[in-house]
Amino acid sequence: MSFRPMFQQRAVAPIAATLMAGGVAFYPRRTAFAEEPKNRKPIYDDFPVDIPEPTKTLPSPPKLSTPPSSSSPTPTDILTAQVRQARLFLYENSLAAENCFNDFLSRALHIENAFTNTVASLAPSPESGEQLTPGGVYVVVSAMAGSIVSRNRGILLRTASPLAFGTAAAWTLLPVTMRNISDLVWEYEKKVPAVAEQHLYLRERAEHIWSTGIAHSGMARAMMEEKIGETRKKLEELVSKGH
Repeated sequence: MSFRPMFQQRAVAPIAATLMAGGVAFYPRRTAFAEEPKNRKPIYDDFPVDIPEPTKTLPSPPKLSTPPSSSSPTPTDILTAQVRQARLFLYENSLAAENCFNDFLSRALHIENAFTNTVASLAPSPESGEQLTPGGVYVVVSAMAGSIVSRNRGILLRTASPLAFGTAAAWTLLPVTMRNISDLVWEYEKKVPAVAEQHLYLRERAEHIWSTGIAHSGMARAMMEEKIGETRKKLEELVSKGH
């Protein structure tokens, strides 16, 4: 009895193997592809048939007959001419205004350059050793002294005295600068012949009076020295006779 289960297991194994073999035999066979082929063409391909379409010939447009040009201008031509004249007028006026403005600026710059050059030419040269700062202060002080001297005098003397004192001090302390100023004044005076001639006449008279005054002062000094010498001799003679 102990061998009965083992016997039953041995009897079931051949039956199972027989059933599996029969199932494999009766199962339909199929071919397994690794990859399905692509772009499979159908059996009947429909090829398009190129049928040329009939071309339609269009009738050519009729030629338009151009009307003969008339000699009278059209309103468009008249307007174009007027606009052209207006533009030319504006251009000419704007150009004239621009030229006038440029000329004005040029004259202003020329005057400025002339003024600066003139002022620079009045300064003494470095070789002369003349300094404007102390000399100018002394000239102003001299003019003030002249006004103080003529304080209680007439209006003519009160006006001429500061000018005389200042001019004398300027020619004494700033001779180079005064020479440059006199040359500049002479250049302007030559533009007016009457003024230039009057200036020359007054200058000659002043130089003549100055030279005459110097000569007379020299003569007076010589005469005074001579008189002093004679008086001294007489005194010496009197002193010698007294002893």
